Amino acid sequence: MIMQPVASSNLISVGYDDTANTLYIQFHNGTYKYYNVPYIVYRSLMDAPSKGEYHSAFIKNRYQYSRA
Repeated sequence: MIMQPVASSNLISVGYDDTANTLYIQFHNGTYKYYNVPYIVYRSLMDAPSKGEYHSAFIKNRYQYSRA
């Protein structure tokens, strides 16, 4: 899996493991793994004009996660 740099004040890079449906997000304070995230959610995050707003609205507190 390759982490893609993103233009965001909060997120640094994003990666997605489609075999495990796991989303990886690198923030300034560390990297987190979000489990059982559908591919469309990852694509929508990557296409969102504000990655931080999308993360807050559609990922944060919706998917189980752990620090990577």
